[in-house]
Formats: sequence, structure tokens, C-alpha cells
Amino acid sequence: MKATIDRKGCISCGLCASTCPVVFRMADDGRVEACTDPVPESAEDTAAEARDNCPVSVITVE
Repeated sequence: MKATIDRKGCISCGLCASTCPVVFRMADDGRVEACTDPVPESAEDTAAEARDNCPVSVITVE
């Protein structure tokens, strides 16, 4: 499973990073980035939760 973020559309709310810090983190530019590839099996559910709760729908987990 892989997580990606359309960083141009990210509003830097940090919800994904707080929901699934194993996969998402705040980058130096203030936007979130995916920091793990592939998504660890133990984090698949929380990565999907972060995707589902993103207020601007810029996260893909597949």
C-alpha cells in the first residue's frame, strides 16, 4: 500500500499527521508529506482514516 499527497492542495491542518504519524509528517515548508513507503501493514487502517478525514481530499492511499 502506498500513500501520496497532492501537496499543492494541502491546507496544512495537520489532521493526517496527528491521525497517522507513522505515515504522514509536517514538512519544513509547513505542508504534510508522506514519509513512509510502503505504508506498514500495522498503519493501513489509520492511513485510510487520515485519507477519509482530510478536509480537502488530497490524500490517496492504495
